[in-house]
Amino acid sequence: MKVTIGGSLKLAFRPWVEGLENIPAEGPAILASNHLSFSDSLFLPAVLPRKVTFIAKAEYFTTPGVKGRMKAAFFKGAGQLPVDRSGARGAGEAAIKSGIEVVERGELFGIYPEGTRSPDGRLYRGKPGGLARVTLATGAPVIPIAMIDTEKIQPPGKVVPKLMRPGIRIGKPMDFSRYEGMENDRFVLRALTDQVMYEIMKLSGQEYVDIYASVAKRQIAEAAKAEKQAQKQAEQAQKDAQREALEAEKESAGS
Repeated sequence: MKVTIGGSLKLAFRPWVEGLENIPAEGPAILASNHLSFSDSLFLPAVLPRKVTFIAKAEYFTTPGVKGRMKAAFFKGAGQLPVDRSGARGAGEAAIKSGIEVVERGELFGIYPEGTRSPDGRLYRGKPGGLARVTLATGAPVIPIAMIDTEKIQPPGKVVPKLMRPGIRIGKPMDFSRYEGMENDRFVLRALTDQVMYEIMKLSGQEYVDIYASVAKRQIAEAAKAEKQAQKQAEQAQKDAQREALEAEKESAGS
């Protein structure tokens, strides 16, 4: 990944990095980043000297056919771990278990606290489950990270990526040892997550929205659907008006 895709990314896009010294040379750490683009999981590992392990849905590794095998090989090479979402509590428990295993091996574990990509470039509320529980279960430091402008490289609907310089800003490690033994306290999980999101906000300069990104995506989709429906109704009303006008004209001509 680093030699092939990573090298090509750095050569083509020349990403800038601040705070690289905050990544430990060895030992475990949790990298908590905002999430603007699919390419976040490519640029971040490409610029770090150490391997970063993220999690990905198991379907990426089990798709049949040549394309499926190529996709599986790519995700494995990029350090992604398959997570089976079919369990009783879905991806959450599987992701937490995978994250703990990575950290306990003394490696770097990457996670996006927002849970999904931002739909509009703003920073959304972090989900308290994965990040906080992996942190409290392992005692590993959390390093806040801000991806800058990665969403502008290939916006939705664009096939050819735009050659531009994205940025990566790495904050100082955060120690949450004061919360040791409080992993079942939902207020502690919320507080820990909010503190990390605040640091990410300061690093990224994004506008913060105190709702989950998944909720925002649903609201945006519903608004788009309502707008489309309203446009359809307006077009139908216009057609009806034209038809009525034509019929009235015919009646007037007949009389």
